[in-house]
Amino acid sequence: MINGKTILAIGVAACAGALAACGESSSATTPTAAPTSSAAQTLPPTQSLAPATVDLSGTWTGQYSGPFNGTFTLTWTQSNGALNGTIMLSSPQDNLHINGGVSGSMISFGAVGVVTYTGTVSGNSMSGSYTDVANGQSGSWSANKS
Repeated sequence: MINGKTILAIGVAACAGALAACGESSSATTPTAAPTSSAAQTLPPTQSLAPATVDLSGTWTGQYSGPFNGTFTLTWTQSNGALNGTIMLSSPQDNLHINGGVSGSMISFGAVGVVTYTGTVSGNSMSGSYTDVANGQSGSWSANKS
């Protein structure tokens, strides 16, 4: 089982990588962060697309369906294209630390070793698909900013 210190270390490494990818420019050299463990590779890859056009900071509520069905509350902060926060799931009931990134209208986030989410953002709504890392099963999700 991953402890809080491991998740924090992996989250810091993943956020550093996301920030480096979002800050690329043709006139500057961008450092890259190497993952500290194989668990860091379970997060969705960040893409070098256009900068985030919306601020996703705040609280979002939504639902998911597939192998798991329920509702969630997502609360995060955004710095440039990097996202950091928590997600509270109704079923199976859990409260997880998440991190990820947004670039243009594309979003990806997840909880290390637990679940990954990808999708698109449009104004105060977003939707996409998720994958349960433990069993590889996937489903859909959608959310609106509260």
